[in-house]
Amino acid sequence: MSFLGFGAGLRSPHYSDVLSGRVLEVDWFEAISENYLGYGEEPAGRPLETLLKVRENFPIVLHGVSLSIGGTDPFDRSYLKSLRKLYEIVDPAWVSDHLCWTGVHGHNLHDLLPLPYTRDTIGHVVSRIQEAQDFLGRRLTIENVSSYLSYASSEMSEWEFLSEIHARTGCGLLLDVNNIFVSAHNHAFDASEYLQGIPEGSVTQMHLAGHSSNEALLIDTHDAPVCDGVWQLYAEALKRFGRISTLIEWDADIPVFERLEEEVSHARSIAQRVHGSPILAQNPNRSRKDFHQPSGTQVSVGAT
Repeated sequence: MSFLGFGAGLRSPHYSDVLSGRVLEVDWFEAISENYLGYGEEPAGRPLETLLKVRENFPIVLHGVSLSIGGTDPFDRSYLKSLRKLYEIVDPAWVSDHLCWTGVHGHNLHDLLPLPYTRDTIGHVVSRIQEAQDFLGRRLTIENVSSYLSYASSEMSEWEFLSEIHARTGCGLLLDVNNIFVSAHNHAFDASEYLQGIPEGSVTQMHLAGHSSNEALLIDTHDAPVCDGVWQLYAEALKRFGRISTLIEWDADIPVFERLEEEVSHARSIAQRVHGSPILAQNPNRSRKDFHQPSGTQVSVGAT
């Protein structure tokens, strides 16, 4: 996977800033796949039109929240077909979703729920990732989720579980540093040990975000700046994994775009201190020819 630099989650309140033409402190954007799927197998019209405009100047990664890779219900084929069509149109740098389950017996719980860390679960998840990758025609990148409960049946640590799935499927890992920090607090494990347990060369991308506190628990709310502890853990991750494409997520109480840019710039400055040299040019508004071009089916997208 290519190194994209330092990015931000693409959210609709910031569309005008992103398309303003000014030089941004952001190298690339991650878009939530479901926001551009529309109805049935056809992608959404106006949202997709905006995404393709952003794609003219910035690399795009598509990040899903509904694949339910650890679920037991059969995959929704219409959803997979919609994803595949979206991938063809946008041609993202890579695609990702979460190592979790989101519902059962057709009921969507609208949450990213953790899995029991067992050998049987590994076998189940491996087969599901392979099935999804075959259907989508893309290598998946899988993200660790934050968790607020654990299973008595678990046989190993989360990092051992995640590493084995990577080894058996070849999927990339989207290492969410904030989720590690949150779960380490909630379950009283060593976040540094987690990082050391993830194989070098397995990490495609990293996420950074803010969280909130609910009495004894930390909650992954994406509604605040990245805290000092997460920045420190990010520096540790950079030392272990090298130059990894990094993204700031901010999904609630969304600030003005300039505040988001400050977080992106801080991530860049930490990486430059860790690695001892500038990380990508500060002017990310390169012409489209500097990135790989969308090669999939081109469609006419209008307002819906």
